[in-house]
Amino acid sequence: MKYLCFLFVLCCTNVFADQSYDVVIYGGTSGAVTAAIQAKVMGKSVIIVSPDKHLGGLSSSGLGFTDSGNKDVVGGLSQEFYHRVWEHYQNPSVWTRQTKAEFGERSQGPPPRAGGVPTMWVFEPQVAESIFDAWINEYDIPLVREAYLDRSAGGVDVKNATIHSFKTLDGKTYRGKMFIDTTYEGDLMAAAGVSYHVGREANSVYNERYNGVQTGVFHHPHYFAQKVDPYVVPGDPSSGLLPKISDQPPGEKGSGDKRIQAYCFRMCLSNHPDNRIPFAKPADYNAGDYALLSRALAVETHDLFSKFDLMPNRKTDTNNHGPFSTDNIGMNYDYPEATYERRQEIIAEHESYQKGLMYFMSHDPSVPQAIRNRMQTWGLAADEFQDNGGWPHQLYIREARRMIGHYVMTEHDCLDRVPTPDSVGMGSYTLDSHNVQRYVTEEGFVQNEGDIGIHTPRPYEIAYGSMVPKQEECRNLFVPVCISSSHMAFGSIRMEPVFMVLGQSAATAAVMAIDANCDVQSVPYSELSERLISDGQVLTYEVAYERPTSKLPGIVVDDEDAKRLGKWTHSTSSASYLDSGYHHDGNEHDPETAIVFDSQLKPGVYEVRFSYPPNANRATNTRLSISHSEGTTTVAINQRKVPPLPGGWISLGKFKFGESGSVRVETSDADGYVVADAVQWLPR
Repeated sequence: MKYLCFLFVLCCTNVFADQSYDVVIYGGTSGAVTAAIQAKVMGKSVIIVSPDKHLGGLSSSGLGFTDSGNKDVVGGLSQEFYHRVWEHYQNPSVWTRQTKAEFGERSQGPPPRAGGVPTMWVFEPQVAESIFDAWINEYDIPLVREAYLDRSAGGVDVKNATIHSFKTLDGKTYRGKMFIDTTYEGDLMAAAGVSYHVGREANSVYNERYNGVQTGVFHHPHYFAQKVDPYVVPGDPSSGLLPKISDQPPGEKGSGDKRIQAYCFRMCLSNHPDNRIPFAKPADYNAGDYALLSRALAVETHDLFSKFDLMPNRKTDTNNHGPFSTDNIGMNYDYPEATYERRQEIIAEHESYQKGLMYFMSHDPSVPQAIRNRMQTWGLAADEFQDNGGWPHQLYIREARRMIGHYVMTEHDCLDRVPTPDSVGMGSYTLDSHNVQRYVTEEGFVQNEGDIGIHTPRPYEIAYGSMVPKQEECRNLFVPVCISSSHMAFGSIRMEPVFMVLGQSAATAAVMAIDANCDVQSVPYSELSERLISDGQVLTYEVAYERPTSKLPGIVVDDEDAKRLGKWTHSTSSASYLDSGYHHDGNEHDPETAIVFDSQLKPGVYEVRFSYPPNANRATNTRLSISHSEGTTTVAINQRKVPPLPGGWISLGKFKFGESGSVRVETSDADGYVVADAVQWLPR
């Protein structure tokens, strides 16, 4: 019987491979599904050729606590997916480990906007996969699983900058008019000879601020807040470094490198006794691999359970949290361009590391007893990933190759600093990068680097040109996942809802290119945008509470442009702020901690204003020193009070300035959190 089943699958694969399709999609991610459905809806033949056994990418492999940003800008088929999730959980029979009421409404989307539908954004992996499978079956879309692209010379047939076909390692050939690469790795794109980048660009490449090496930048609590010795024998460099610490210097701040932000598995855990697989000891387990975690736990408190994000039926989407967690920092640098065999080695090493970590935290005597006890109440969800022992089938490839295409998205697009042309969808999530390296500081302590979190001031447009290659490189390829973007822009774009949005937009444009017999770079945008909007895509979005400094009068210096002395923490917790957030001193009042706003001015009289988000935990006696042409004036303000001027400003007074001015915010002797957002000089 097994042999007959194999012959049936082989026969079906041969039938698929012998045909030519209008649209050939390589990859089995969530974006592949929406691309295929859109092509079929528009009357074209389409096939998904996937290297994966399971359909849906990370959306069906543990990432069920959706990173979405502003849900109002998720439209079209992407919104339809989350609506189907909502529909699934309306059925009482699917609540097998808890009732719907017990889970509550934490996973519901906002009230639907005009023309929208109810949505749900937190879901079990098996639910997502079943929706994806049923969806393509509903549209009778052929899917070839576990078919790996032949990445060798000749594996992709390209002539005159046009892909005619590609081969898979099983010897099959897939021909088409248009091709869409929806893989996380960008394998088809690379094999077709399209330009791409791996790693972080230097800030100088696109005149960015947050790209490249970012030593000393701590936007999330994923760093060592206390001094932790990195050596096997504390204080003795000759004893060697503990595991998981690089012996290489981090690099100059702002410089580019080939390092990749860390990967992990998004584990689906359960604390239900009947659905819990206890954390097992891996065959190659070595407790010494986690010695750095033991050392960190001895000197600082970690909330190791903050990213046990709850999902229906007493399960979690468990993500990285803290300085030493599920992110396997520094162990993935060669993954993007590695052979399939080498990639499997990297994946296996990540699996061993993470399984060992869970066992270590559950059983090692160096871990506080309270943590061990709590960890032992959790285990892998037995009813998920049943063909893989409860372990996710997909490593979270947060970033690999990024195309250098017709248009390159940068942080300037995401932060509303430049107009973005020809929108085909919108992003809104924080510019987010996980840690990239773990190194030894000049002071001789361990530290992480690369973790960035910059809030976007409003939803931003994603350019059509960022999905297509340069015309001279390829004329019939779309890349909606490994999109043309800098490292920092990709940090926001790289969310599953956005991949589904862009997959649909890519397929729409592919069909139009076929009908118009034109290159993908020449699709008429006016016609494309009209069709996208009619299909429910959101291409523009105005936010009433937007407060960009670029649109304010006078000269405004944001906290991101100020000189921060000592330890400051970036935050977006308060609802009102300018640009990407504000900074606070952590309520520590270190005499060496201050923030200085410098400005170049035309000589004259200016009113100086200060912006801050108020809160009951703020200082009532924050001191600010204004340096002007007649000396220095110090004022104190109460940051618990709402700033009295429109737009969230308080006036510090009018002063005469020469060609420069400065405002210094002090933190010593403050009786609460000191916060700083921006300083404005208004000519008077």
